[in-house]
Amino acid sequence: MSFPDARLDGNALAAALSRVFVPDMTLATGLCGSCHHPSPLAEAAVYLQAPGSVMRCPSCGEPTLILSATPAHTLLTLPHDTTFRLPGV
Repeated sequence: MSFPDARLDGNALAAALSRVFVPDMTLATGLCGSCHHPSPLAEAAVYLQAPGSVMRCPSCGEPTLILSATPAHTLLTLPHDTTFRLPGV
């Protein structure tokens, strides 16, 4: 799968995720719910231009995390039963 120039690495979401999760998210490991590929946050492809932020698996390209905000809520979606292992938790 080819990604356009808008692609950043998973660290682009670390600050936003730190508002939801207390541990340092740059140390988190994700397990894609679609292909079951394990990878550190920094290996994920992130797109910030969508309505919210979309993180995609570096192996299969499927969305693994969607983070969006409204004035009243922060919305976190983990498609395909994606999981994250957080350090120290």
